[in-house]
Order: sequence, then C-alpha cells, then structure tokens
Amino acid sequence: MAHVNDPAVIDRLMRTKGRWAIVGLTTNEWRSAYDVSLLIRDRLGMEIIPVNPSGDTVHGEPGYRTLAEIPTEKQPIDVVDCFVNSSRVGDVVDQAIAVGAKAVWLQLGVIDQAAAERAEAAGLDVVMNTCPAQHAWKLGL
Repeated sequence: MAHVNDPAVIDRLMRTKGRWAIVGLTTNEWRSAYDVSLLIRDRLGMEIIPVNPSGDTVHGEPGYRTLAEIPTEKQPIDVVDCFVNSSRVGDVVDQAIAVGAKAVWLQLGVIDQAAAERAEAAGLDVVMNTCPAQHAWKLGL
C-alpha cells in the first residue's frame, strides 16, 4: 500500500523542537539541503546535524559521515531528513531505525515505499516526497 503523509505528523514534527540529522547536507550552496537546513535551524528552531560522506562541518555545525557516528550526547535523533537519491534512501532509513531515530522525512522526489514500510513497522513516523519548506508557510512558521 502506498504511503500517505499524515498532516498531523507533519505539523507535530515541524512545531516540536528537536534534533534533525540532515543526510546529504554539504557545503554546496546549490543543493536544496543547504537552504532548507537553514530554515529548519533558524526558522523552526531545531538543532541540525549534517551527515555527509566527508563528515564536513556545515553552517558551523559539526558533521558526521553516518548516523551511527553521531555521538550519544547528540541522541536521540528526532528526525532524519533525507536529501539523498531514492535508490540510496533505503540504507539511510535502515540506519535511522538502527540508531533509534523517532522519524524519517524523505524529501521532495525521494520515494521508497519499502523503506517507508520498514520505518513504520519499527515505530518511526514517516513523511515522504515533500519538503519542510513547503509546509512552513502553510503552517505559518
């Protein structure tokens, strides 16, 4: 069955202060993750944790190469925001489940029904194929 986003889940994730690991966030200003992560941090008031293959620091926030490398003092992760290709997101979702994340957010154009089902079965909230920037203005945030 195809995943359907629950507006109440989106509203709660965007309004509840928390820690968002942003997978695919790099220093490349041309990528959507660069600006959306600023919205998440500066407008929504969330703590952000960059996750990228080099473990680069982004927006002054220390980065990590994988979700498993994020230290325990930065746990739990409330939302794993996935700015990766649909063909790679299943692995990220599995990592999110393994580290005990509370939710996964698959960005606009990132779709993996099987990964969404695994996350839901593990008790995570799932948002798929949409972007927090699209919802911020709708919610008046």
